[in-house]
Parts: sequence; structure tokens; C-alpha cells
Amino acid sequence: MTAALWVAVPAWAQPADLPMRVVSMNLCTDQLALALADPGQIVSLSHFATDPGMSVHWKQAEDYPLNYGRAEEISILRPDLVLADTWSNPDTIRMLKTLGIRVEQLPPSTSLPEIRDRITKMGALLGHPKRAAKMLADFDARLAAIKRPAKGLRAAVIGPSGYGYGPRTLEGQILALAGFDNVVSGPGLDFGGRLPLEDLVMDHPDLVIVGGSQGSMGTSRAQSVLDHPVLRDLPTQRGLRDARWTCGAPAMLGAVADLAALGRKIEQSKVSQ
Repeated sequence: MTAALWVAVPAWAQPADLPMRVVSMNLCTDQLALALADPGQIVSLSHFATDPGMSVHWKQAEDYPLNYGRAEEISILRPDLVLADTWSNPDTIRMLKTLGIRVEQLPPSTSLPEIRDRITKMGALLGHPKRAAKMLADFDARLAAIKRPAKGLRAAVIGPSGYGYGPRTLEGQILALAGFDNVVSGPGLDFGGRLPLEDLVMDHPDLVIVGGSQGSMGTSRAQSVLDHPVLRDLPTQRGLRDARWTCGAPAMLGAVADLAALGRKIEQSKVSQ
């Protein structure tokens, strides 16, 4: 393959040989690689892959060596494909490419078109487009089967430091797919922002999803706001944000279904009052 052709056509679309030594250095590429690759194709996953609080495939990932995203440790694995995110360490990416190692960076996916595109690209990169197509068909069928509450319920997802997740975040997408209107919306809040608790109280949400699974990240002082007494007077739910909320991938539909079911219960309780 000539260099000119390599530049002209996206690498993921190339009819290249099936990669047999794949390294993933990102949690979300871990998840799709584990779901779509042949077991023998993967030689290493990111160190987050075995964290139950962050990875839905943590048990499966225990069968693989882990990496911390450093160029030195990845290069000695002699990969023929490295999977990364567009936010992955640029120094690592630069060094791997300098060494002649093929690196593919997949952008984060939050919206349904982005999620679908990432699945399709991952299937092409790994040489399994039919598996990706089946995954998409299953995804669409599961999504269509979810029973949502009627319109009108309002919710917010609040994290450390009182950060509220806007409609263009994965959290916001999960809310929307589950049938909730996002309290955190409006000018400048597409990706969210710090939400004063006083404003949250004044918004009278039907549901406030507080905190999230920390995995191996531990705790921080910023999380103390999530224990503020004012939240006790709001319809809060803790423990909903598990590993399924981490990546734009099929596993997120489990979170959507659970949230939609909760919405229907809230709806029924409002009717009976």
C-alpha cells in the first residue's frame, strides 16, 4: 500500500489484513474490542478494563495483560493495531506513530449516530464488519423494546462539585433515551456545568441521579457536595450510575431500560397521589 493511498483513505476503511496483535489503551475501546474481536486478536487492554466499577466486561478482561497507556510498554508488545481515543495521551500516540505502529483514534460517542458510527468503525478495524452489523441490529431492537414513561418527567444527573450533565453528554443521552427531560439544559449547558443546589431545588425535578460508580478512582473532596442536606429533600437516587453509564456502547441500553422503568414507577406514583 502506498503512502499516498494511506493518507487518502481512512485507515479503518482499508481492506487491510486482519490485525492479530491488537492493543487497546482506552476503556471504551476495550469494551467494543472485547465484544467484537476474536479472543486471540487482543494482546493487551487498558488498566481500567478489569475495574468492575467502570468496565462492564471486567471479568472477561481478566484474561488479558493490562497496560497503562505508555508508549514503551505498548511498543514491546509488537502490536499491529493500537486502539485509542481522541483524548488519549498525545505523547504516547506520537511516539507509537514515530515507531511505525498503526494507531487508530476513535472519537468519544454520546449521541446515537456517534455510537453507531463507532461500532461500525470498530468492526471494520478488527476485520469483523458482520459482527458489528449484528451488534447494531441487536442494539436497535433492544432500544425499540424499551417502554418509557409519558413525556413530562424531568431529571438531572449530578456529579462531584455539583456538576450537572447536559444533553450532549452520555449521561444526558441516557436520560433522553429513557424518556426524561434534562433539567441541565439551555444556553451554554450542552455539555453541562456546575449547577448550584439552590437552582436544582427551584427546578422541582422528578428525579435527581446523584454520584456514580468510582471504580478504582477513589473519592475526593469534590464529592462532599453530594452529601449536602438539601439533596435529602429532593427525589434522589444513588447507585444508578454503574459501569453501564461509562461508554457509548450496547451495555448502556441496560441503564436506559432501568431508568425508563424507574420513570414509569414515578409516573404511576404521581397519578395515584
